[in-house]
Amino acid sequence: MQDLEGHPKIGASWEGFVINQLKRRLKARDEECFFWATHAGAELDLLVVRARTRLGFEIKRTSSPKLTRSMRSAITYLKLSSLDVIHAGERTFALAENVRAVSIKQMWHEIQPLL
Repeated sequence: MQDLEGHPKIGASWEGFVINQLKRRLKARDEECFFWATHAGAELDLLVVRARTRLGFEIKRTSSPKLTRSMRSAITYLKLSSLDVIHAGERTFALAENVRAVSIKQMWHEIQPLL
């Protein structure tokens, strides 16, 4: 387990797994899902757009995620309805207005499918 935790690709692998699970939970089609980045370095792991709804998701393999400048940029520029930071910790909690840290263990209860 220690070797696995220290592998340089574990974060990217975990991120891909979580994105696939989010797409399934949201019932989002591929053409509704995007990666977003700016030349200044801000990025968002998953942007889901359906009609007028814009949902943002950032994936962090940590148990204590923090609100970042990149997340603030995504909220402002993309006019997100909400931003969820999916993390490896045990609980879900607010990070800011319309921004919450969602535990991977609670993701299927906390995030509702798109209508």
